[in-house]
Amino acid sequence: MSETCYEVTIVRYGTRRTTRSDVYLNYSLYGEPDGPIGMDYFFWLVRNDEHTIVVDTGFSKAGGEHRSRTTLISPPEAFEALGVDPSDEPTVVLTHAHYDHIGNLDHFPRSQLVIARAELEFWQTPTSRQVQFHHSVEDADLAELTDALQDGRVRTFDDTVQLADGVDVIRVGGHTPGQSLVRVRTTNGPVLLASDALHYYEEGEKGMPFVSVANLVDMYAGFDTIDAMVSADARTSLVSGHDPSTLERFGNTGGVLGDAMTVIGAAS
Repeated sequence: MSETCYEVTIVRYGTRRTTRSDVYLNYSLYGEPDGPIGMDYFFWLVRNDEHTIVVDTGFSKAGGEHRSRTTLISPPEAFEALGVDPSDEPTVVLTHAHYDHIGNLDHFPRSQLVIARAELEFWQTPTSRQVQFHHSVEDADLAELTDALQDGRVRTFDDTVQLADGVDVIRVGGHTPGQSLVRVRTTNGPVLLASDALHYYEEGEKGMPFVSVANLVDMYAGFDTIDAMVSADARTSLVSGHDPSTLERFGNTGGVLGDAMTVIGAAS
């Protein structure tokens, strides 16, 4: 009996330019010259004939404007172009609750939202209001998440949860208390959506943590977890959360969004 497989769509919906010292924690410690660096913004779709799973929902119009981000296509427009109908109530995985990952929750008003319990609980604490944490969220987005919780549409998990045969969500923490990965079985081998457990590929390659971190020990451990998952199957496609080289690594497969998307694997 053949295993259930999915296609994974990577969608680039926004971008910005900044500096290396702005994105890496204590960058001066590495003895490298500062310089420009890009940052792309993605969401991901996991689909086959039976399931459509949305992984993160991008930043909202307000969230992007508050931070002067460049929007290439609004996530709601991209979802529509890709045939993701909110009335079908697709499951929505929230890898963490930062503004660029849980904007536009109102686009899926009846969907079940899946998020690590540690993440959901953290953003309900007084500590989350401290500037070092609060600057990364939009209050309106968190209010949408709270409304969904009150509606009974939020599913939480502690360490791992299987959403469907071949789709697992794994909490690693570090960047935020509940930062999660999504591992998907495809015809090309496993796809590991690292989200912000790995903003840039060189984070893991050089052991250079991102500037925004809730627990540095857990962030380093997350790098090790990712390395172990990739090493366990040489076919694994590791998908970063923000690296501008991401789409190039997997080749442009074409589609309704042109060079703003690529697809890995095929549904079965």
